[in-house]
Amino acid sequence: MGKKILVVDDEQSIVTLLQYNLEQAGFEVITATDGEEGYYKAKAEEPDLMILDLMLPGMDGMEVCKQLRQQKISIPILMLTAKDDEFDKVLGLELGADDYLTKPFSPREVVARVKAILRRVKATNDLENTDVDDRKSIIIGELKIKPEHYEAYYGQERLDFTPKEFELLVYLAKHKGRVLTRDQLLSAVWNYDFTGDTRIVDVHISHIREKIERNTKKPIYIKTIRGLGYKLEDPKLDE
Repeated sequence: MGKKILVVDDEQSIVTLLQYNLEQAGFEVITATDGEEGYYKAKAEEPDLMILDLMLPGMDGMEVCKQLRQQKISIPILMLTAKDDEFDKVLGLELGADDYLTKPFSPREVVARVKAILRRVKATNDLENTDVDDRKSIIIGELKIKPEHYEAYYGQERLDFTPKEFELLVYLAKHKGRVLTRDQLLSAVWNYDFTGDTRIVDVHISHIREKIERNTKKPIYIKTIRGLGYKLEDPKLDE
């Protein structure tokens, strides 16, 4: 049985199109046509990925995403939006979506995005139950990251990240002390061309900072290098 994909869209033609193409690619597909139905199916069916339209009747896609993330449900979410509006995209990402596509889109591109997201999640989860010692951990200041176990701690507190946030944090940590441009991070972490839309990096960096920085206005872990990008470093280096 293939991975289970939940498609939530109120346009039946889009649901039919996505269901057909995803099933042709070997996925099991379940569907919902409004936000409330999509929300409950996401909880009950435990899909491997959710394709979520933003403009839904009743509970819209933003609220669905927000409610799932507040309940620590980390299903990867690919947003669909009919608006070519930067605000909608950024707000969706801020609420915890992993990626987005603007309508109209190519069904082939949707399938490619779904496969890319699932590959990244699998690469992390495959090692989740592997016995490894602390030498495999990345320790930076009070931050301890266990890539093989998909875990991160600040002191004794376990932190919650979406799959994309965690992957970005691990990449920054593995390149500690190096300045990484937004384009480098897009290429390495998202693994496809965002046609220069680097805002997605900024949004995810902001999310990570909220979880690891005592003061997000004066970060000591992830530094912004003006005009270049970001650098994660050991706060002891600043003493």
